[in-house]
Amino acid sequence: MFKFNKLIKKTNYIQLNKNNTVEGNNKPNIPGGMWIKCSGCGSILYKKDVEENLKVCPNCNYYFRLSARQRIKLIVDEGTFIEFDKDMQSKNILNFEQYDEKLKNQKEKSKQNEAVITGMCRVNGYKTVIAIMDSNFMMGSMGSVVGEKITRAIEKATEEKLPIIIFTTSGGARMQEGMFSLMQMAKTSAAIARHNEKGLLYITVLTDPTTGGVTASFAMLGDIILAEPNALIGFAGKRVIEQTIKQSLPLGFQRAEFLLEKGFIDKIVERNKIKSVLGEILRIHR
Repeated sequence: MFKFNKLIKKTNYIQLNKNNTVEGNNKPNIPGGMWIKCSGCGSILYKKDVEENLKVCPNCNYYFRLSARQRIKLIVDEGTFIEFDKDMQSKNILNFEQYDEKLKNQKEKSKQNEAVITGMCRVNGYKTVIAIMDSNFMMGSMGSVVGEKITRAIEKATEEKLPIIIFTTSGGARMQEGMFSLMQMAKTSAAIARHNEKGLLYITVLTDPTTGGVTASFAMLGDIILAEPNALIGFAGKRVIEQTIKQSLPLGFQRAEFLLEKGFIDKIVERNKIKSVLGEILRIHR
């Protein structure tokens, strides 16, 4: 009898375990997580090459999001960063259902206690206070601890007569904290006003995405407002606005390039140039 299985192309499948490595002593060890897909052009990219390119796609210039720690490494002079309020953590003050569990999961996932890291450092030799938000922790949402850490950082800069730089990325106010979250908009803005009254410099760097209550408060109050290319910047979402005004919005609406054209931001800075640009601004205003 003729065997049809001889006509069928055979494919060897490799069984991976939970660590994305091949099971069995005699099978090749293929590490997982070596490749990533670009959300901009869809290309499959070697992860190490992307990281060496500051997490920017070499094909389409799409900007992958950086964690706060990665951005500190990119911006801050080595060995100069002194972190503030490292152990400050959120509490479920409203007894919001499953919020405690979500906070625990986010801490384990991001290896951080909250959605912002603050501290004092030097950038190209110039002393400054810095706050960097992180979208890896609950999409950078602003709860009471995020607002408090940013406010304390601003007040420290005011006390020390130093400039402050804030990198923003956020989905907006943290709904699990209700009005306590919304109060942070006024608190951070008031701290910025006091800093401004002392004639001190405040720089904001808007990264993708900067939306909601963060945009409506301290993100847009900078003396100098910079942004990364193609960063989403806005208050309400595009679909919400279109449904409200019953009109279609322009192409590229709420992107950094559109806001630069309309005068809402001062400059779009590529990731590989941001440290030198910040250093030059600090030099001029020293």
